[in-house]
Amino acid sequence: MNEITTMKHRNGSVSGEERKRQHLVPLASLISQEIRHEKVKRPCIRYGHAAQSKKGEDYFLIKTDCQRIPGNSSSTFSVFGIFDGHNGAAAAIYCRDNLLSHVMSAMHPGLSREEWLQALPRALVAGFVKTDKEFQRKEETSGTTVTIVVIDGWTVTTASVGDSRCILDSQGGLISLLTVDHRLEENAEERERVTASGGEVGRLSIVGGAEVGPLRCWPGGLCLSRSIGDMDVGEFIVPIPYVKQIKLSNAGGRLIIASDGVWDALFSEKAAKACRGLPAELAARQVVKEALRSRGLKDDTTCIVVDIIPPDHSAPISLPPKKQNKIRSFIFRKRSRDSMNKLANKLSALGIAEELFEDGSAMLDERLGTESSTLATSGLFTCAVCQADLAPSEGISVHAGSFFSTSAKPWEGPFLCADCRQKKDAMEGKRPSGVKVA
Repeated sequence: MNEITTMKHRNGSVSGEERKRQHLVPLASLISQEIRHEKVKRPCIRYGHAAQSKKGEDYFLIKTDCQRIPGNSSSTFSVFGIFDGHNGAAAAIYCRDNLLSHVMSAMHPGLSREEWLQALPRALVAGFVKTDKEFQRKEETSGTTVTIVVIDGWTVTTASVGDSRCILDSQGGLISLLTVDHRLEENAEERERVTASGGEVGRLSIVGGAEVGPLRCWPGGLCLSRSIGDMDVGEFIVPIPYVKQIKLSNAGGRLIIASDGVWDALFSEKAAKACRGLPAELAARQVVKEALRSRGLKDDTTCIVVDIIPPDHSAPISLPPKKQNKIRSFIFRKRSRDSMNKLANKLSALGIAEELFEDGSAMLDERLGTESSTLATSGLFTCAVCQADLAPSEGISVHAGSFFSTSAKPWEGPFLCADCRQKKDAMEGKRPSGVKVA
């Protein structure tokens, strides 16, 4: 007769402690159950890529085997990126090869999935700035737009500088922009920021004083207000990305990520319609084909199509609705924001997506947050951008005044090293940018 049976025979019932023991499950079984449950919940990812080259300055990144926890397959996430270079391909190549590692290095280890997703927008900002800072040390004058998309389960996080674009084509044919174009011609807020920081905005002047072409920033003549690289333009052309994070409903959706070779030729709605009903591989080819048919090969033209599909479905996104389809800029249920208009509320009720985060500020102190940096095991602080270890007396609060200000409060993080603090001041026009014009 075993112990539990003996106790039951003696007392007529099993004690509360013994009842708990009977229901204990080995840790390995719990982990196995959690992994199986995660696999059931996670969507399937299908993707395709297509490109036509004119100048050889477009590059892309597709990585579907990233892991939050090394060796743990249940922590897998995917990353897709497009880098549209200008004035050479060096910046685009450097971003393709280094940006993701710089973003991941800004994440503290040991975070849960929810904590990791909440920290991702801030890490993307730090990673973009670090990538720009490291590339400029090479003293090359090329630059690049960047649009990067991180997919973890049903959560999609986009970060972008420049005019590459990512759109979401949802069930029912509703289209949403997940990025913001940083073209000076079209973005009045960015024009004001650049001029306030010390740049000049105007068109190209030709013989006779006539002005032609799009608005550009001088010196340098760049028509974008944000990029990575471009050291000959000035650091008020910032690498701080617009970041948006959403959680899709279990209906999923299709992402179309493309360089301006597509968007200069096709409206977002036309690009989405052109490939509906096609699997992702064929869809990417069709978008590029439509762009070339509309405009010809005047620029590098690159497209990635990503389908986020419920695990019990393998078909591409459904066909469009019968009624006319218009592009929607806001289809999200907001979190901690003012109430939306009736249209947004209606779209929210459809369960298309929930907006978790959105910020496009070009101010580094606003984007890095107000939480103090976590002390490393060595007892040193860490720079929020470059991740260099700092003694407590060396860290400069990101919320302090100018670089030479004595008003810094060392207990208010996050902290920057002196080099990254100079970078921040230059981006805000608080010190000469060190522009080198050939």
